Amino acid sequence: MTKQHINGARRLLAAACLAAVLSPGALAVEVGGVKLDDTALVAGKELKLNGAGVRYKAIFKVYAAGLYLPEKRSNVAEILALSGPRRVAMVMLRDVSSEDFGLAFMTGLNNNSDKADKAKILNQTMQFGQMFALLPGLKKGDMLALDWLPGVGTQCQLNGKKIGEVMPDQAFYNAVLKIWIGDKPVDNSLKPKLLGESG
Repeated sequence: MTKQHINGARRLLAAACLAAVLSPGALAVEVGGVKLDDTALVAGKELKLNGAGVRYKAIFKVYAAGLYLPEKRSNVAEILALSGPRRVAMVMLRDVSSEDFGLAFMTGLNNNSDKADKAKILNQTMQFGQMFALLPGLKKGDMLALDWLPGVGTQCQLNGKKIGEVMPDQAFYNAVLKIWIGDKPVDNSLKPKLLGESG
């Protein structure tokens, strides 16, 4: 091999390595010291990480959260109107009791749903609360995923294992999403990050 051939081979190898690093499957976003994948496979469809940030309570980091959508969106109404699968992923940054976590969820649901919405999803909301009551608690490093599966419903997973019942109504999943991106989000600094806004 000539020197020219060797240099050419090195350039090709370097380009291949760079392509591997930059490929969508290899990318990850670091949030609060944990890495969230740049894509997620939900209901057989690859979703893109729309935005990610840390949920704070007072000065304490509670969890890192990522919103995955079929295509990036920054408008809340458009996100709620999407027909494809969606995911909210959370990685715990501290231990949280099931009571505290469930209460925070229920408060977020109530704060962002009007009376008609609450009545429509009452049974599913109660089932959701019962699911949290059955959990022993969430530990630092645990990963909770809340998925919308078209034609199926809302499915929860803890560390990759399905938990609780499937909630069939899309209105319920949208109510869950509004915990973070509704008019009264659980964390005002997290909402713009999940919507993919910079800064």
